[in-house]
Amino acid sequence: MNFDYSDEQKALKEEARRFLAARCSANRVHAVLDDDTVAYDAELWRGVAEQGWLGAAIPEAYGGLGLGHVELCALAEELGRACAPIPFASTLYFVAEALMLHGTEAQRARWLPRIVAGEVIGALATSEGPGPLTPRSVRTRVVDGKLSGRKIPVTDGGAATLFVVLADDGLYLCEAASGVEPLATLDPTRPAAAVTFDAVPAERLGRAGEGWSALAAVLDRAAVLLAFEQLGGADRCLEMARGYALERHAFGRPIASYQAIKHKLADMYVKNEVARSNAYYGAWALNSGGAELPLAAATARVAASDAFWFAAKENIQTHGGIGFTWEADPQLYYRRSRQLALVAGAPALWRERLVAALETRNAA
Repeated sequence: MNFDYSDEQKALKEEARRFLAARCSANRVHAVLDDDTVAYDAELWRGVAEQGWLGAAIPEAYGGLGLGHVELCALAEELGRACAPIPFASTLYFVAEALMLHGTEAQRARWLPRIVAGEVIGALATSEGPGPLTPRSVRTRVVDGKLSGRKIPVTDGGAATLFVVLADDGLYLCEAASGVEPLATLDPTRPAAAVTFDAVPAERLGRAGEGWSALAAVLDRAAVLLAFEQLGGADRCLEMARGYALERHAFGRPIASYQAIKHKLADMYVKNEVARSNAYYGAWALNSGGAELPLAAATARVAASDAFWFAAKENIQTHGGIGFTWEADPQLYYRRSRQLALVAGAPALWRERLVAALETRNAA
């Protein structure tokens, strides 16, 4: 079975790479990093919407392109490679997927066209502080259609205009929050916030009492899409490290000729290829809607998180002293590798889900 992109999908990737090279240089990412008043690159967000990327996997009936999830995976890979400072993941991987999975026809008709147009920025609000997320740890409540609780951290919570919120009895849609407190995070190009809801009007998303299964389904889809972002970032880290190693000379030789650097690059390449294989498997499972998605998603998530963190770390090491400076680009990818590894649950959680999925499959 061939899991590789089709010629049309490869053309989409190439076009996306050209667009991002022109509109999302490292200098643009640094500009967002350096400016505490900017939550994301608004100009790039408008450009992405104009390109139709926000509607890649959204059906044509709701204003999308209806291409499918493999095409969205291809775009995610290029966005990860560019370290794009926009709320693409929060809006598309979490909120749009939640609407397509669990929304009513009225909810989809109201929100999906606005997401496609770039008018809505979404955020998933689940965690309520340190520690694992469990049914007992969720204190957010809905009484008479009004939601109250505090979620922390919420990625892109400061810019969001639509929240998918986990309450004690299910998922809810909220158009506004009572209070938003920006948080200091490792990656300010994908900022997080503490979001407070105080008797905010809320609309149920999905069936009552099925919040955990509904959330799990959303996370499985998001895990695959995030894996492609991580893969794109890991590939870029390898390219950066290789390019610098070929240019930088020490003792009259390129540092790429030294065995220690060769081993670093080789180890990065191997981990990236393992992540790529698992990501492609995840994309197939996501696009086909098969029962293997929980297993494929967990596998892709674990492999991609490991590959991106390793590549980002080794990229800095390969660059040596300059790799640790503020002006250098390797830090951008290290920050993003840490952010993406936690945004949908830590790798430890996904390893547990992987083991559970393997046990379920083997018991069948």
